Amino acid sequence: MGKSKIDQALQEKQAANENIFVPYIMAGDGGLDILEERITFLQECGAAAIELGIPFSDPVADGPTIQDAGIRALDNGTTLTSILKKLQDFKEKRSVPIILMTYVNPIFTYGREKFAADCMDSGVDGVIIPDLPMEEEAILTEVLQENAIAFIRLAAMTSPKERLVELAKRSEGFLYAVSVTGTTGARTEHDAEVKDYLQMLKGNSSVPVLAGFGVSNTEQAQNLSSYCDGVIVGSRIVSLLHDGEADEVKKLIHGSL
Repeated sequence: MGKSKIDQALQEKQAANENIFVPYIMAGDGGLDILEERITFLQECGAAAIELGIPFSDPVADGPTIQDAGIRALDNGTTLTSILKKLQDFKEKRSVPIILMTYVNPIFTYGREKFAADCMDSGVDGVIIPDLPMEEEAILTEVLQENAIAFIRLAAMTSPKERLVELAKRSEGFLYAVSVTGTTGARTEHDAEVKDYLQMLKGNSSVPVLAGFGVSNTEQAQNLSSYCDGVIVGSRIVSLLHDGEADEVKKLIHGSL
């Protein structure tokens, strides 16, 4: 279903008057054999979609926690090919949309057309590519559109307003609003400017706006969600699952909806 599956899932959350919550996990962290179990668990916890990280040796947008998870996944022998194969194996069993978070180099090494086609065959619904600037995105937009894969754009607080408005217009599925200046990872607080930033994006976006980076507890999730449509939580989810604290993940998601 691709892009339409994300649209439907997020609309259902909003119709139920819930904040949208998208957890991030690293594919292959703990081994690919547990990927289905983790996705099923997060789906049952109430995730609107799941952002699935592809381990990469030069992850410029990732902070220490997700970098460590990527190293563990690479040490387990995880590859883009093996991830897509694993996703294909249980695509009929899951209902939650899957969004890959990866970088340009792995896609080009894999092959652009093959990547988009295999994503569709594996039940991947969207992609996030942090190191692909808007000016260069045409190298991938056509193959993604041909396979109905949503291309989710990231907006940065440091970008000029004109650029943010253009990103908001182009984004598919949702707009990923980076709510800190820096890489992923837990923060104790967000800048005072984040409220105006999120509300400006929401006023210019035809898709839901989700705040990500630096969100690690229910208070932050609820606060940021009051200015947009929901949140994406990565490092905290990765840490809790790595430490075997699944109950805390459930509490975090339920308390943020």
